[in-house]
Amino acid sequence: MTAEQGRWAGRNPDKDLIRHEIWYGLERDGVAVGPAWSMIPNFVGADVAAWHLAQTPAWKAARTVKTNPDAPQIPIRIRALYEGKLVFAPVPYLTQDFPYLRLDPERLQKNGVSFELAATSQGFMEHGERIGFEDVAPLDFCVVGSVAVTREGGRTGKGAGFADLETAIFRELGIVSATTPIATTVHSTQLVGDDRVPMQPHDSPLDFVATELELIATGNTAARPMGVDWDRLQPDQFETIPFLRELKSRMLARRNQ
Repeated sequence: MTAEQGRWAGRNPDKDLIRHEIWYGLERDGVAVGPAWSMIPNFVGADVAAWHLAQTPAWKAARTVKTNPDAPQIPIRIRALYEGKLVFAPVPYLTQDFPYLRLDPERLQKNGVSFELAATSQGFMEHGERIGFEDVAPLDFCVVGSVAVTREGGRTGKGAGFADLETAIFRELGIVSATTPIATTVHSTQLVGDDRVPMQPHDSPLDFVATELELIATGNTAARPMGVDWDRLQPDQFETIPFLRELKSRMLARRNQ
């Protein structure tokens, strides 16, 4: 698989095409900050998009926030920490034997760790507290990474399925509910037509899309998955995510209690 096709290409050809268009366009137009291919791409104006998202009442009221670990959401994590919010972020690509890290602004300040450092993936891997999925506090607000999104709340990430998997796990564990806001920050050129990213049963729709130009409240009321559909997971996900088989056993045991 070539880099331009994307690391996880082949699972959904239609979404592969959309990702290809977005990654190519971001680099062609000088909008990408750093490489875009096969990533949740960083973009010019990510700080402004974060500002737009932070103006929502739901964000302002949140005390516990989950974000994806990618570079375009660094401004979100910095804002959350300065506002005294407890931040949870997954290990990039979920490749460690622990899935999550907790950033407590009080603890970071006590240890002399700057919020700007802690907000980077290297920083939270070094200074965050290692925890399991079950140790994540009930979440007030969730931010996911996106490659392409629609104004109706559809999204696609880089193709690995990490965000949908995390959200489904949290829903089954009761860490998020049917009404927990889910948002993303993207460049305005990452918006695509509503028919290009149709929602599937395992998808959780976005409530907010923040760009460098605007904040979009999607108004999407589609039902969200109640938990993990283990039959839909790909074999390579079990191969590359060390704790996934054990987590599956624990969660299926919970269902049978």
